[in-house]
Amino acid sequence: MKTSLAAARLPGLSGVPVLDQRPHVITSSFNGVRRLLCLGAHSDDIEIGCGGTILQALQQSPKLEVYWTVFCSNRERAIEAERSASHFLRGVRRKTIVVRSFRDGFLPYIGAPVKEAFEELKKTYSPDLIFTHFRHDLHQDHRIMCELTWNTFRNHLILEYEIPKYDADLRSPNFFVPLSQSICRKKINWLMRYFGTQRSKQWFSEDLFLGLLRLRGIEANSPTRFAEAFHCRKLLLGPSR
Repeated sequence: MKTSLAAARLPGLSGVPVLDQRPHVITSSFNGVRRLLCLGAHSDDIEIGCGGTILQALQQSPKLEVYWTVFCSNRERAIEAERSASHFLRGVRRKTIVVRSFRDGFLPYIGAPVKEAFEELKKTYSPDLIFTHFRHDLHQDHRIMCELTWNTFRNHLILEYEIPKYDADLRSPNFFVPLSQSICRKKINWLMRYFGTQRSKQWFSEDLFLGLLRLRGIEANSPTRFAEAFHCRKLLLGPSR
């Protein structure tokens, strides 16, 4: 079964979703989400994986509170991460942006300090919705971020986003967020603008980002033709508590 966060015409995540007219599709909206947690191993991961969805959520719920944290960076990448996050979240009144300086590629081998950072986060922030990396992502930093997300947050809705890469680890997602063409264009333009250190890499390109959005739009039968996709491993259907 496929799940889709459609336009705000339908009940929020805090209520029971409504069946869409399309068979085997359940639709919902961001109306029930008040606090959002965005987790990324690297400076551009959040924007690549769920940047459009974040923009869509903020458009539907202007009062949304956002905690945005990046774990790996150096001085140059930290500046990029902070500028990009600030731009994506401009207009958000309640936001926290944290960019840590763990070594890129070494998160699983650093161990305890990374786990402690998650434990600190659990004590200070309780989100309604969490965006994190995909469990079967072949990048070791991405994988450990997902593992620690599930270790730490056990009573939350968690959506795992995808990052296209050389490793060819994209799977078949089951949760889709239709995005307008204007939101897709904003996401891609801002990625290219703020991450100058990545523009020389063959995978970091406008056509790749747009192509994936179009592909997921086809798979979701998106009315806008574009979508971001996620893996949702646990979804509780029932009345809000």
